[in-house]
Amino acid sequence: MRKVGGEDLWKSLRKIYGDIASGRVVLEDPYPPKTFAEYVLRLEYTLWFWTAVSIAILTIAIIYLSSYIPTLNPLRYFLGTLYTLFLPGYVLVEALYPEEKELKPLERVALSIGLSLAVVPLIGLILNYTPWGIRLNPVVVSLALYTLSIAIIALVRKYNIYKLSITIKRGRTGRR
Repeated sequence: MRKVGGEDLWKSLRKIYGDIASGRVVLEDPYPPKTFAEYVLRLEYTLWFWTAVSIAILTIAIIYLSSYIPTLNPLRYFLGTLYTLFLPGYVLVEALYPEEKELKPLERVALSIGLSLAVVPLIGLILNYTPWGIRLNPVVVSLALYTLSIAIIALVRKYNIYKLSITIKRGRTGRR
């Protein structure tokens, strides 16, 4: 009997991962979502969306709470950095490249940071010409609106690709 643990388990997992990555093994959801609402509520499909929304909401809460609780300032700086230098670009990358196969994870991260460095100043430039100007509240609100709207666009695009892939699979196998 072959032992399951240590090196043998690691080799088996690497082989399975290699088979999945190469396309020799395809994992299929036995109960795929049928509607957009089901799709949105299934975390295995939309965890990225709920994480981005949660980070945005948590950041906004910490920004305003840190005025009353100064010990939250380090968390405010960390989340504020994610909120401005990663999240706007990340949701834009998800909207522009909705399929997972289009970019590797490291490429997504690098492109997210680069696009955030391009998008956030543009939002600031637009805010500069509004009556509100570039102050904390308008910047926080405008980044939240931008992030949420682009995330929803990305979510819809990913759902459309998902629907198309399900339709193609059903057409190939003859299932309804």
